Amino acid sequence: MPAKNDDLHGSVPERCPLALLIVDVINAMEFDGGEKLLEQALPMADRLAAFAARAREAGVPVIYVNDNFGKWRSDFRALLDHVVKDGTRGRPIADVLIPAKSDYFVLKPKHSGFFSTTLETLLEYLHARTLIITGLTTDLCVLFTASDAHMRDFHLVVPPDLCAAASPEHHEMAIDLLRSNLGADTRPSSEIDFGELAAKSGEPISG
Repeated sequence: MPAKNDDLHGSVPERCPLALLIVDVINAMEFDGGEKLLEQALPMADRLAAFAARAREAGVPVIYVNDNFGKWRSDFRALLDHVVKDGTRGRPIADVLIPAKSDYFVLKPKHSGFFSTTLETLLEYLHARTLIITGLTTDLCVLFTASDAHMRDFHLVVPPDLCAAASPEHHEMAIDLLRSNLGADTRPSSEIDFGELAAKSGEPISG
């Protein structure tokens, strides 16, 4: 049965077979191991910012999927303000990956971007069937989000150079799992062609 309202009351103007998920990059990193994660994530952040800009230019929706870090009274903007303005360890990542006005935001309470969130509804209205999943951390929230996406029959693309974990070993182990167990396309971001991915879905990018 078709949806009663195809445009979600006008708040989802795009229709695109692809979506770029950016997971947990707005992150204070004020926890044990945060310094190690920051070290691994900084080079990734510059690459991800450039890739996100390329996605926006191509008409691919960009969705920030971010942990609420137990701050149940906050919203995404409050979380962003805290990370950027309060001198947190994670500020250098957030400074590079400031969202654009056209981007979408989903706050999650647990590891997966799908658990108790609006992500699935948003993707349904966007008509997205292929997800490019990026961000932090490869072995936890990226992996859990990709696993839930796989169970929902999304096609997965997880560029290794656009994710990071606290250690290179954990990162590589997670990428191997994503590739072998979930069938994820793990080519580097430089080899990703948005038009090619859209063509495989049988629907052009029209956002």
